[in-house]
Amino acid sequence: MCLIFQVHLDYLDAGANIILTASYQATIQGFVAKGLSEEEAESLLRRSVEIACEAREIYYDKSTTGSWDYIECGNISRRPVLVAASIGSYGAYLADGSEYSGKYGDSVSLETLKDFHRRRLQILLKSGADLIAFETIPNKLEAKAYAELLEEGGINIPAWFSFNSKDGINVVSGDSILECVSIADSCKQVVAVGINCTPPRFIHGLVLSIRKATSKPILIYPNSGEAYDAELKQWTRFRS
Repeated sequence: MCLIFQVHLDYLDAGANIILTASYQATIQGFVAKGLSEEEAESLLRRSVEIACEAREIYYDKSTTGSWDYIECGNISRRPVLVAASIGSYGAYLADGSEYSGKYGDSVSLETLKDFHRRRLQILLKSGADLIAFETIPNKLEAKAYAELLEEGGINIPAWFSFNSKDGINVVSGDSILECVSIADSCKQVVAVGINCTPPRFIHGLVLSIRKATSKPILIYPNSGEAYDAELKQWTRFRS
């Protein structure tokens, strides 16, 4: 049994309704740079979804009270569990801390980002996931790239957009959170918008700001309070 499979099971045993695939930082370009073929890279992306789906099935097959805790019309049935295919930002692939700054440089255009993400999105869409989770989106340009990819592909499974902030006002690049959320709001495939990878102290204000720009459900999953040091490439406890 692989570690990732067990982690999914642990989350399900703890009551999770959504499990995220281990694909946030998995990219075709990154795997190829490590010596894998494109076919092998695509297979690993598919496998990330398969592992999560297998964990869900094993969980449902277990004879535990936690597997049967959803009551509908007086009948006990399986708690619904969704598999979300995780897609990290271009900065996550660069692994230079830019996913926490949103500063990609002038050479990175909208088309650059769309070309980078397109094939990975196509693979994950066809792998059996219930929805796509675009996580830790650091700037408006990448949000727009995601929205255009969703719209150009005629995609019919739902997605969520989750941004990150370091000041509680804007996303980490300095782009307006309202403008970023508006992009998500205008994309019909996006069914929820939210915040992740952000200090807890900023969450309340950001939720209020997000609500001004969308009526879609808001999701939040903040950090536990650390700050990321891009030079040391490690998390450190925030000091006020």
